[in-house]
Amino acid sequence: MIRDGKPEGFFYLDHRTVDMKYNLITDVHVTPGNVHDSVPYLSRLDRQQKRFEFQVEAIALDSGYLTTPICRGLQSRNIFAVVALRRFHSEQGLFPKWKFTFYAEQELFVCAAGQELKYRTTDRKGYQKYASDPEQCKNCPFLNECTQSKNHPKVVTRHVWEDSKDWVRNNWISKSGKQLYRKRKETIERSFADTIELHGFRYCRLCGLPNVREQALMTVAVQNMKKMAIHLDRWETRGNPLVFPFAGSH
Repeated sequence: MIRDGKPEGFFYLDHRTVDMKYNLITDVHVTPGNVHDSVPYLSRLDRQQKRFEFQVEAIALDSGYLTTPICRGLQSRNIFAVVALRRFHSEQGLFPKWKFTFYAEQELFVCAAGQELKYRTTDRKGYQKYASDPEQCKNCPFLNECTQSKNHPKVVTRHVWEDSKDWVRNNWISKSGKQLYRKRKETIERSFADTIELHGFRYCRLCGLPNVREQALMTVAVQNMKKMAIHLDRWETRGNPLVFPFAGSH
């Protein structure tokens, strides 16, 4: 695993889903460290909905999940999605992408100097490319702040599913979105912290994906049993009969 701000080396990743109401872990999936967080997400979400018949209304994810396929997938599933925004930094001294205004009906971007960047092509990954006229760019006062191309054209890309990502960004800045994301620190982050600090999950006991998966499942089972015991105790102290409140989510 090689990531900014993380130690480099051989790792496994624990991809985990936590219920917001009771803080129960509803899914755990182990992959090698070189598998990006976003890769297994939608398939694990569908698995939980199918297996447990969960009616998922909303989800909160960190910035590693802010990809166009995930945004598109959640929007098509009619799930309110809140994903932390990434802070992309353009090359030093160059205009960031948000300096260019996109006009969907005309299918073009407009730069700070007012020049139009028109649609050129769409690559195999679904990114539409918009390019400026190099003859106009070479005399532009912002040329050195806009592009380092020797032929002077400026190219801006936009994914065909970018509208779904814009929908997620709007959710993030909404009042309900901010409230939902605050819950994430109280659930999933606390779950991982307990796993590492209280259950020895900082290191795997045995090598190999099947062995690490077994350790993860056993650890999660213990955490869930502790959570259930706590909630059952609270349930009984409130004067309710001792009935398991999580029935139906086996």
